[in-house]
Amino acid sequence: MTIHYQIDGPENAPVLVLSNSMGTTLSLWEPQLAALRAHFRVLRYDTHGHGQTTKRGKVSLAQLGEDVISLLDHLHIDKACFCGISVGGLTGLWLARFAPDRFYGFALANTAAKIGDQASWLSRARAVRQEGMEVVAAGTADRWFTPAFRQHAPEVVEQLVHQLTHMDPEGYAEGCEALAAADLRAEVSAITAPVLIIAGQNDPVTTVADADYLYKNIAGSQRVTLPASHLSNVEAADEFTAALLTYFRGQ
Repeated sequence: MTIHYQIDGPENAPVLVLSNSMGTTLSLWEPQLAALRAHFRVLRYDTHGHGQTTKRGKVSLAQLGEDVISLLDHLHIDKACFCGISVGGLTGLWLARFAPDRFYGFALANTAAKIGDQASWLSRARAVRQEGMEVVAAGTADRWFTPAFRQHAPEVVEQLVHQLTHMDPEGYAEGCEALAAADLRAEVSAITAPVLIIAGQNDPVTTVADADYLYKNIAGSQRVTLPASHLSNVEAADEFTAALLTYFRGQ
């Protein structure tokens, strides 16, 4: 497997790893890049089967987390900050539980200890394999963004949906199967690493209630709720970036 990544920012700055959501690539973080690389060495990567990262067959949440550790090892990075959104946030939860010594802290956005239900993810995986990415792209804008944002920034929405439509179906299906099996509800209370939870006020996928569960079960965690739907780093870009800078510069 080859992990595609980009790294930006001063070589002597602390490293901040950014992990994208299902159906997107490392370009998802463009709204944050300019501000973050002024303070961090920003390491973005395409998650398994997405963008230019190759797929290796059946994948699990643990393997998604181990991909991050392998990338840090490859780049000789002993310790970093981590921010992930959606499945990237779930990857961060796994890392916070099972590899906390490699990180200064975590920002986990629009995520949950258990995202969706097994049957729905397996059904989506089958549909994508049979009919292609168009079958999931149809309702994606409604899940990712509020109606107001879709009306205000249609070109941004169109670009991201276009990217999803041209995603590798098998890589996406394998991600669906990983999410079908992933469940950290029995693990999150054991997390002792510093965690910031970022929720989208209007997120129908990983809800405010999901964020509340994490906040109540991760001792010492902090939380921020943004005026956004599921891709809060795009819809509430300035607020999202400000929350990251405030949190990580205080670590």
